[in-house]
Amino acid sequence: MLSAQFTKYTLDFKNPSGTSRGILKKKYTYFIELKKDGQKVMGEANMFSGLSSDDVANYEEVLQEVCLRIGDYKNNYHEQLKDFPSIVFGLEQAFLKLENKEAICFRNDFTAGKAGIPINGLIWMGSEAFMREQIADKLNDNFSCIKMKIGAIAFEKELAILTNLRKEYSKEKLELRVDANGAFSPEEALEKLERLAALDIHSIEQPIRAGQVGEMANLCRQTPLAIALDEELIGIHDYELKEALLDTIAPQYIILKPSLVGGFKACDEWIDLAEKRNIAWWITSALESNVGLDAIAQYAFSKQSKLYQGLGTGSLFLNNTVSSLYIEDAKLWR
Repeated sequence: MLSAQFTKYTLDFKNPSGTSRGILKKKYTYFIELKKDGQKVMGEANMFSGLSSDDVANYEEVLQEVCLRIGDYKNNYHEQLKDFPSIVFGLEQAFLKLENKEAICFRNDFTAGKAGIPINGLIWMGSEAFMREQIADKLNDNFSCIKMKIGAIAFEKELAILTNLRKEYSKEKLELRVDANGAFSPEEALEKLERLAALDIHSIEQPIRAGQVGEMANLCRQTPLAIALDEELIGIHDYELKEALLDTIAPQYIILKPSLVGGFKACDEWIDLAEKRNIAWWITSALESNVGLDAIAQYAFSKQSKLYQGLGTGSLFLNNTVSSLYIEDAKLWR
């Protein structure tokens, strides 16, 4: 007999982490446990407060209802719960593990410990000194791709950091990505993109705030620098709306966060639509615990992308769940 229950869990950051949604010291997540025929498995429903489209007042009530009536959801939860992408993500992990009869969602060379996943080194927002310190650490760890979050300090200072980096490392030696998290206004964005493009930046994530579809479409048509949609995808669950968004904006890249877009099946749909339009993509985690991160990494490896993936390292939290994940030679291994 199939049964389910959930637990709310608080992840404590080792150091307060700067994001476009302010300074994070704690982050809440939910674990869904499924039991069937003596087997017990767990998935993570990573509801990201202030970012997830299912950040709603009755979230825990919905999660409780799903657990109480899990038998009614097991065959069609992707459609029944499409407005709760993080719950779909958690259920998907758990059901895949039940199906595989072990704590693995996807069997491949990554889960077997035979291959690692090339990832970007993430530079968190903060003071100029803090950002420079993080960059030095990533370079010492042999990262060939660095992603810097911008918008926390003056643009001129951020540009100076990137300029110094590029003087020392050519684009052939170091791929530079930036993530604006919607920090630019539509009026100033193009001029800033031109200045960034002069530094051979690989791409910029979400230069303007999500929801300004016309302005983003204009920017993607004129940009000298590849634009990647990130937050723009959140809350878009219907197939026709996904098609319309990609056709209207025509970005150079999309970034897929399984916990925010509705799990692996939803990512597959976005990838299919993007590839038909010659739009490239990569996969990114979103401050999950090691439970969700491990599942995302397994999925990312299964897709065999040639790009650097935006996967976390699990090292941000004081009380993360036990995991075999580790970083070696700028790759995530299991």
